[in-house]
Amino acid sequence: ATDRIAADPKRLGHLAGWHTAGINILGSFTLGVVFGSPVVDYPSTLEAKSGSPPSSSSSALAKVQGFPAAAAAENLACVIAPHRFGLTPRMKLLIGVGFCGSFTTFSTFSVDVVNMMNKGEATKALAYLMANNVGGCAAAAAGMVLARRMFGI
Repeated sequence: ATDRIAADPKRLGHLAGWHTAGINILGSFTLGVVFGSPVVDYPSTLEAKSGSPPSSSSSALAKVQGFPAAAAAENLACVIAPHRFGLTPRMKLLIGVGFCGSFTTFSTFSVDVVNMMNKGEATKALAYLMANNVGGCAAAAAGMVLARRMFGI
């Protein structure tokens, strides 16, 4: 999008920066879904599946040591238990900080606002600022509500 806008600024210049707001709002919605989904930890999932708590001597998952093997085993256990869907706290952080954090871009948003202000486009900068911040918060809230309704939380 940036290359196309730069290639034809007379026709597309008014769109500069708005693609960043769209990405940030989509990322906020995704983050809302992630953190609105149920939390599952693998010991309680295994307990629910077998009817008894996992013991360190009988559970293959309990024997897994170290990271990332333990994290993989923990998250695999949640997928194996079809009657109890959710994300482990570690998976929520991985998706939230790892994926959504790299997908959205606050620094680009900040530079876009400063550039608009430097060009004398204060109204455009304020609209962009409001759309990004209000839209992002609204999208995160909508994502959380949607996830909670989907999972009956």
